[in-house]
Amino acid sequence: MILRKKTKEVKIGSVGVGGDNPVRVQSMTNTDTRDVAATLSQINALAGAGCEIVRLAVLNEQAANVLPEIRAKSPVPLIADIHFDHRLAIRAIEAGMDGLRINPGNIGGEDKVDLVVSAAKMHNVPIRIGVNSGSIEKDLLKKWSGPTPEAMVESALRHVGMLEKRHFELIKISLKSSSVLNTIRAYELLAQKVDYPLHIGVTEAGTLMRGTVKSAVGLGILLFKGIGDTLRVSLTADPVQEVGVAWEILRSLGLRARGPEIISCPTCGRTEINLIDLAQAVEDKLKNIDQVFTVAVMGCVVNGPGEAKEADIGIAGGRDCGIIFAKGKVVKKVRGQENLIPAFMQELDNFLYRR
Repeated sequence: MILRKKTKEVKIGSVGVGGDNPVRVQSMTNTDTRDVAATLSQINALAGAGCEIVRLAVLNEQAANVLPEIRAKSPVPLIADIHFDHRLAIRAIEAGMDGLRINPGNIGGEDKVDLVVSAAKMHNVPIRIGVNSGSIEKDLLKKWSGPTPEAMVESALRHVGMLEKRHFELIKISLKSSSVLNTIRAYELLAQKVDYPLHIGVTEAGTLMRGTVKSAVGLGILLFKGIGDTLRVSLTADPVQEVGVAWEILRSLGLRARGPEIISCPTCGRTEINLIDLAQAVEDKLKNIDQVFTVAVMGCVVNGPGEAKEADIGIAGGRDCGIIFAKGKVVKKVRGQENLIPAFMQELDNFLYRR
């Protein structure tokens, strides 16, 4: 059993982060925020995939102008991602955004930080301090001989101090690097020093396959150690795919579950059905289902029948045939390679209808 580090709770709109809340899943739109229709379409797609918090880039005044409309129509809490311009941060707060992602040190000086914190206090809006290995202050890079985990932590604590001295503690923190090992070490160090909720992620992780592997390793290790209150999987891909990967990471650690778990074997020389197409067809059919159950798609007679019987519904392949199980009982034996996918799709429909 994973024992999570106890942190303070902050509220992003109606969604609690930290404290006794589950690890939250979030992502970020990649649309032009000024395009309200496109941005809302992507927010809705993310929410439909299980995203609980969505972040938007607010690059200029035109983007800030449309935030009230986007906020009013969004089904999930929204965070404004802002750099260098304190006025945009204040505009985002006044527009009803549920959180900010800023670095207090880069928005224009102490007087500008005062203005942003004052607005955040007035509207009860949390601030996420986001430190990336590529944005560490020059003096810290010199002190630590580069963007080391120690440099990242010191940078974060410097920004935290700027908020704490203004008696502001609605804080989340993230420390992100494209290095899995540096990311893990940075969060380990930070978790020993603060009790604010931590947003975890491996930044610039890469394309779908590479980014998924790096994120699963890095985030999986941190979550296993009990570190992390909310996460984003950063992929050079459709943001909706980030959400799917995030949920699978949480499922694999027994932290949360959403949608069916599909158990399928890797194929081998004993496989006598077209298992790859069958497994893909099952995954495609169930991709929009959020109910939690298990489906087994197995290719041979060695492990197949046992795994299929243990699942809520499953199919085990034989020589040009398949046996379909539901709750441990044989439902149907299907003969002919061409009949396997249609027959199992029909049984899945029956299973879903009964549920």
